[in-house]
Amino acid sequence: MQHRILIADDHSMIRKGIKLLLQTHLGIKDVSEVSNGNGVMSELQKKDYTHLILDIILPDCTSLEIVPNIQRLYPDLKIMVFSMLNGSVYGEALKQYNIYYYLEKTTKEEDTVAFLDNFINHYNPAETTSSKGTTINPFTQLSARELEVLHYMLGGHGTKEISTVLNLRMNTVSTLKNRIFEKTDTKNLKEL
Repeated sequence: MQHRILIADDHSMIRKGIKLLLQTHLGIKDVSEVSNGNGVMSELQKKDYTHLILDIILPDCTSLEIVPNIQRLYPDLKIMVFSMLNGSVYGEALKQYNIYYYLEKTTKEEDTVAFLDNFINHYNPAETTSSKGTTINPFTQLSARELEVLHYMLGGHGTKEISTVLNLRMNTVSTLKNRIFEKTDTKNLKEL
């Protein structure tokens, strides 16, 4: 089977680096790049990709906004998220989207290559779901919309900014923020 990989990241050096690792270490030649969510959707229409490596935050959207649509339109596409954001929060939460491959950009090169090899050549989500401990991660309980709000909260955005960016009413954002605090058993942003 010939692998066709699409890399979506707003930083060209990240795209070029991942592409180079795929080509030199895994021998994959068919690798394309895009820098935003619109590019992802446009490129997926042009070619039958087998794998998508996606940053969680793109200039025009978050992955949480486009992944449901991607999965509906391309159900066989295997998706990996490669991000600077904390994997214990976002990696676990993305499992509700059936995304079991999450890699932090701070991972060492040799570990990144091994992870990419597993994702590309030995794709088996069941193998990646084993629990590393018995600690319950409160972020796995958050809904997709709550995760979006969480992202902007952690970025220092206020209720009004979040409501504008996500096109929600301010009282809806306030309700979602309260749910986040309840589900994570925190009282304020510092605890969160």
